[in-house]
Amino acid sequence: MTAKVERFEFSGGDGEMLSARMHLPAAEPAAWAVFAHCFTCSKDNRAAIHICSALAERGIATLRFDFTGLGESEGEFGGTTFSHNVSDIVAAANALRAAYRAPALLIGHSLGGAAVLAAAAEVPEAVGVATIGAPFDPKHVARLFETSLEDIESTGEATVDVGGRPFKISKAFVDDLQKHCNADRIGNLKKALVVFHSPQDNVVGIDNARLIYVAARHPKSFISLDQADHLLGRRSDASYVAEVLAAWASRYLPEQPSQEVSEDSPEEEVVVEGRTTGFLQRARARHLTFASDEPLAKGGTNLGPTPYELLLAGLGACTSMTLKMYADRKQWPLDSVRVTLRHGHVHADDCEDCEKDSGMIDVVDKKLELEGDLTEEQRKRLLEISAKCPVHRTLVNEIKIRSELI
Repeated sequence: MTAKVERFEFSGGDGEMLSARMHLPAAEPAAWAVFAHCFTCSKDNRAAIHICSALAERGIATLRFDFTGLGESEGEFGGTTFSHNVSDIVAAANALRAAYRAPALLIGHSLGGAAVLAAAAEVPEAVGVATIGAPFDPKHVARLFETSLEDIESTGEATVDVGGRPFKISKAFVDDLQKHCNADRIGNLKKALVVFHSPQDNVVGIDNARLIYVAARHPKSFISLDQADHLLGRRSDASYVAEVLAAWASRYLPEQPSQEVSEDSPEEEVVVEGRTTGFLQRARARHLTFASDEPLAKGGTNLGPTPYELLLAGLGACTSMTLKMYADRKQWPLDSVRVTLRHGHVHADDCEDCEKDSGMIDVVDKKLELEGDLTEEQRKRLLEISAKCPVHRTLVNEIKIRSELI
């Protein structure tokens, strides 16, 4: 089920309006997270987008935002410090707490990783912290512009090149970096920690991961991102981080309440639950959960298929399964089946093969694409068989729906 991305704004640590994006799962989130991007990057950094999207696909709603003065956020980057970044992360957690739920996870990439380690103590609800290519100490970032440190010291600021882009770095920024030592913070984290780092990282060396890991207390984990670059430029690297991170986090997140299906319940029982606000519904069939919703144009939030789309999907799936079983039994060379369905209404007068002669009639158009070295006779027979799938027969037969309050 595809996750949804929403715009989100909140006041940063200094009151500037910060721009963010919220990645929401298709169903009720299992947890919420804040993602802090790398130094001089933005929330739209490729790794940030990929990781947040992948986490949402795995049920973790994730907020990525631009630090003050970067991307679409207000303020001047030249007037910020590492302390500003830390306060922006705390402000993001506060905004999540007010609008949805406090984050259970804090995730930081590069200097953002050092910032979440510093901010973690101020987010009591967070049970886990993840760093990706993070420096052990914030002052490590000064190595990126060490050739300009003398100018910064003498003039109070200098424009430096970071990643091919010019940024104004102030003496206050450099001085603030020197004040922060994460060693004690890491040792007193009192939260689960996972450290992601590439042995080939030529921006923040792998030794930083060792220092973070040694300073931390258990529970702690280290994941090697072999062959990945510092910015996780390959989507596969970002997806791997998200997949492992979601699995790691599940050990520390509160277990989601679930209803057990009684032993005497029918196997095909489905439970659907929804709030009175909006159209989003959560459906449960056996151990599986999925969502149903309406499009934005109809007042929904577009987080799941519509009820009619689910109905068509059920018919299409049943049709494909039936054809596969029939072809297997006959040993016919059917390689794949594609079923395209559309639901609509027509006037009874316009329907030549309908029994009803007045009013509107529901019509489902079902088109089959059969791949394989089939004869024309076999194709025609499979078309006939497609009308014999159980769901098809249910829809065309008389149906009695019994409703009761319990």
